[in-house]
Amino acid sequence: MPRRVEDFRGLTRISRLRILHAVHRLPGRRLAEIAAEVDLHVNTTREHLAVLEAEGLVHSLRLVTGVRGRPPVVFHPVTDAHDNDAARQRADAATARGDLLRRLAPELDRSAELGAEAMAQLDALYEHLEDIGLEPQPDDSQLRIDVAPCRYAFAITTERALVCSVHIQLLKQQLQQLPGPVRLRSVTPFVTPTRCEIALAVDSGTQPTAQGATVTA
Repeated sequence: MPRRVEDFRGLTRISRLRILHAVHRLPGRRLAEIAAEVDLHVNTTREHLAVLEAEGLVHSLRLVTGVRGRPPVVFHPVTDAHDNDAARQRADAATARGDLLRRLAPELDRSAELGAEAMAQLDALYEHLEDIGLEPQPDDSQLRIDVAPCRYAFAITTERALVCSVHIQLLKQQLQQLPGPVRLRSVTPFVTPTRCEIALAVDSGTQPTAQGATVTA
């Protein structure tokens, strides 16, 4: 059965990709500011942000201003699974499914080498890639993931920089949401016309950061 429009974590609409890019670019902005940047009506932008928040991709925060009236709401990317219920539930579910898979196929278990935290990060990353329709093909021995086909080909011709930027930021954030040593090392778009390549790294004794991902055009 074909997926619904709202599937793939709500990212198959270019307007939502633009909104997510705006949130990534300047976190902590208000609804009206985001709407102005993406050139959408405030109500339309609010509806799109609600979808993105329900998918665990952004979280809203009410500011305490000390003045009367409804507190303003600002929007941030989700970089900690505890900031968003959907993100936390996805991470927990991904870990449970990963644990089950490793019990059924022990040859896939690299917990002894990488540690439980790294495996939880990888589980969450694979789940995210599957959820957005990129069909990950992981090579755990090389910490590399091939993704294909691109579900966002509809926007690649005119919006390639936007599409790639949003997805690279999401990869970083998926790894940041859980504590662990895995970080994004590089993303190489279109190794072939239908395949991109993700390379990961494991930092010994250090916490991964949002920095260090290289994009190869």
